[in-house]
Amino acid sequence: MQLPNCRIMLRSTVKIPVFFFFMFILSDCIDPYSPELGNYESLLVVEGLVTDSDSPPIVRLTRTFQSVDSLPGEVHDAIVYITDENNARTDLQYSGSGIYLSDLSSAFKGIAGKTYTLHITTADGRKYLSEPYTMLPAPGIDSVFYEREEILDEKTGVSQAGIRISLSSDKDADENGFLRWEYEETWKFRLPSLKYYEYISDTEIIELEDVREFCWKMGKSNEILINPGIPGVNYSQNVPLLFIAPEASDRLTVRYSIKVNQFSISSEEYEFWNNLRKINEAGGNIYDTQPYSVISNIYNVDDPDEKVLGYFKVSAVSEMRIYINPDELKDMELPGYKYGCNEFVVSPENYPPSHELGDWLTWDELYEMFMSARGLVFVRPVFIGQTEELSRLVFAPEECSDCALSGSIDPPDFWVDQ
Repeated sequence: MQLPNCRIMLRSTVKIPVFFFFMFILSDCIDPYSPELGNYESLLVVEGLVTDSDSPPIVRLTRTFQSVDSLPGEVHDAIVYITDENNARTDLQYSGSGIYLSDLSSAFKGIAGKTYTLHITTADGRKYLSEPYTMLPAPGIDSVFYEREEILDEKTGVSQAGIRISLSSDKDADENGFLRWEYEETWKFRLPSLKYYEYISDTEIIELEDVREFCWKMGKSNEILINPGIPGVNYSQNVPLLFIAPEASDRLTVRYSIKVNQFSISSEEYEFWNNLRKINEAGGNIYDTQPYSVISNIYNVDDPDEKVLGYFKVSAVSEMRIYINPDELKDMELPGYKYGCNEFVVSPENYPPSHELGDWLTWDELYEMFMSARGLVFVRPVFIGQTEELSRLVFAPEECSDCALSGSIDPPDFWVDQ
């Protein structure tokens, strides 16, 4: 069977849905824009990935949305499965948010050299197929490393010092020569105004036994990182991944980890990512003529003219994780990170009565006054003298005290401390 042409040109009839597909698939810095949308089409968006890792195959089905203020429509009640060249079938079950996953009991794992096809039947009976793709082997990663670097901040025009994280592969590119990279960041952090005490009264301030000292944040790459894909060329040289300015975030304050995934990709998938990157970088008005094609390897079996967005990716993957501690960076003379947190250190003496006969605030009244202020919490007392007389109460913004507001209180399963 001859597969239909899966190239979709960005003509006026489809450029608006395509634009909002890019808004959905990538995180970019384009200013929000809400045009009047005419001739709007709700197109099926397919994002699927099969690898040879322990992660189960995943397929997400959504529909393009009409404005930047709208959420993509989730496609549920679909029949989704994957077959190999021997027609062995692996069913994917709906797990919510438009996502379909293989049953963990199936223990499905892609194998380099085997060919896979995605099958989709939506609730209205429309049938979709992907082109069959053979999983290509991925070269291993030799090292993930970092070096000191200074860059010019395009917004401020000021030079920033930080670290550049890069990787090198441990052998030449294979016959295919195309690679793609993603990374996942995780870092441990500690807020500056931890809550160590509970105030009951000025004579009863209890030291807490269980203080939540550390939390963890996570992030994923939002750039398209691909190589030129010239067969036979050695790609063991350094591949820059990301730049971290220590003064711009709390990533490097306690302990930082990055896991890099290196994917093998076909020349067709390379073209998909490369054109997506070009369109994302081009910016401009969405009604401008776009010189790039949007490629999809998904088609409607009964209606080849239906436009489908997205891509079914079949990739072998190599991965490597490293950890970075602040003491490893001390010789680089990098600026440190400072939380924008102000503490309020107060006593009744700060609030004298307005006239001689007025009453001074009690400690309880002082406590209630600050606790009623929106977003403040009591964190600790200040005592003076051998008798440990109460001298001050210390309050701080809640976001500077409770790390659960911005991170996870539980370390990820893979996390290893020093």
